[in-house]
Amino acid sequence: MRWENLTVEPTAQPAHGRADAALFGADAVTTRTFDTPEFRGITFHEIRARSIINRVPGASRMPFEWTVNPYRGCTHACVYCFARKTHSYLDLDTGIGFDTQIVVKVNAPELLRRQLGSARWQGEHIAMGTNVDCYQRAEGRYGLMPGIIAALRDHANPFSILTKGTLILRDLDLLRQASEVTDVGISVSVGFTDPGLWRTVEPGTPAPERRLDVVRTLGEHGIGCGVLMAPVVPFLSDHPAQLRATVRAIAAAGATSVTPLVLHLRPGAREWYMAWLGQHHPHLVRRYERLYAEGAYAPKWYQRRITRQVHELAREYGIGPTRAEMPRRIRPPEPVPPPAHGTETAEPVQLTLI
Repeated sequence: MRWENLTVEPTAQPAHGRADAALFGADAVTTRTFDTPEFRGITFHEIRARSIINRVPGASRMPFEWTVNPYRGCTHACVYCFARKTHSYLDLDTGIGFDTQIVVKVNAPELLRRQLGSARWQGEHIAMGTNVDCYQRAEGRYGLMPGIIAALRDHANPFSILTKGTLILRDLDLLRQASEVTDVGISVSVGFTDPGLWRTVEPGTPAPERRLDVVRTLGEHGIGCGVLMAPVVPFLSDHPAQLRATVRAIAAAGATSVTPLVLHLRPGAREWYMAWLGQHHPHLVRRYERLYAEGAYAPKWYQRRITRQVHELAREYGIGPTRAEMPRRIRPPEPVPPPAHGTETAEPVQLTLI
């Protein structure tokens, strides 16, 4: 693969005067494979990133401005994943390569702690799991998230996590500690509960019922968890009976909210998904070509219909919105009482180590 556009030789000058033009040093890539069943066929590219807090492009539809992504590529292998295109920036394949060539930013926790401590950082909300899943299978080996959450906790920095992974329960204590000092939002992605569809469209993820167990467990430990009902897959998971079954299961798990999101097919993901569709549901190819003829998103009328149906079902099953909490609650230092009237103030004492 080519790393030239993302690395810099020690003697090279930054392009256009940008000191951060490269993501990592040219000599900082270590490629590994592991001969264990869960990682068979997967290659890991370990890097030392130069920056870990990323600004979301202004044209993005995302409702947040900053993200942290400790991984690139994802072993969840969701055929519709919109992040597939990002692998092309590394000259990696956006199909099977996205599922099996995983970039690991091994210095993410220490780098985040340093950036959060910078005077330039203003404590804005940081979203995680919005590009690729930070609790994908690789996290079980590399264990980057405990250090990341601890850094956010120690700086009382608000954050949110979106995941399909059950491994988030490993970090339950850290999440509880963080929620005591800042706003912590957790969402689990469950677009449908159909086991047959899950096995073919999200082959590397935990089963939907296991993800709903995560929602239930978090709630039992005092951490409210919403569900991103994503994606709602046209003609495969959008029948009213299917929507009802999914919302019912989400409500039974104790979700604090449910937000539907219809499948969108950006370049990179579109080609891979349509190839999958042609193999598994060839009779739907023409319908998809018509539905997505205008671009990556389904027509507004279709999105509104799905949103209305899901919201009506959510009301029926008693799922309501969550209340936003104060984002930062760092306790101010205790005031030092003034000396009593007529009492001399003691001179400062130099402390020693021994």
